[in-house]
Amino acid sequence: MSQIDVPVSLPFDSDVEPPKVVRRMAVLALSHTAIEHRLYEVMHNETLAASRPTGSFSVRRLVGLSGLRSYGSVRRGCFGLMQKLSIESIGQDDLQRSSQYRVFSPEEIFARRRAVGLLPYPEEVNGYETNRAFGLLIQHLVGRDDLTRREALVVLCCAEGLSNAEIGKRLQIREQTVKSHLRRIFDTFGVKRRTELVSRLLMRRGIKKTKNGHTQDRGSNGGPGLNKPLV
Repeated sequence: MSQIDVPVSLPFDSDVEPPKVVRRMAVLALSHTAIEHRLYEVMHNETLAASRPTGSFSVRRLVGLSGLRSYGSVRRGCFGLMQKLSIESIGQDDLQRSSQYRVFSPEEIFARRRAVGLLPYPEEVNGYETNRAFGLLIQHLVGRDDLTRREALVVLCCAEGLSNAEIGKRLQIREQTVKSHLRRIFDTFGVKRRTELVSRLLMRRGIKKTKNGHTQDRGSNGGPGLNKPLV
């Protein structure tokens, strides 16, 4: 089976093609930590709203925009985004005690990374970014608050139909580590096997929105699944 073949149907409003920028944003998210991507999204949205590629952001302002509680997390997140060429520091505003950043679009980020010999996004999703079905699945996975980025990649491999050994080879981790990830994933979704996992992911009726806009899965008895913190 090729990397972009999908072994199951995807009932995600198949008559509507989602904007490419949304899928690119989802693929980009897999190259960021959860904190980094939360910061990137708010910075990107703020610069888009202002119709300019740059913005002035203090740590305090980013805490308020992102909902993060730790100033240290914000500082580390911004540093990570600069290291990954997603944003660029272009100066300081001493009066407002803030930093000036250029915030790049996903397409610009991918081009910047390629230009210096870096992978634009995790090699494990190479091919998914142009496949509509997997693009939708990636978009759903990165919008969750109960999966790590590594777990999201494991889920993608499951949807592709890879065995534990093949997943380990793809992600360059031990098969035992794959099994450990799967146990946590099954626990999170309230399922016991891969077929249930893929069905739960791909069926909208198995997903509901919480009051704060996050997704939450129903367990096999209709009750809420476990909700793990995003790391």
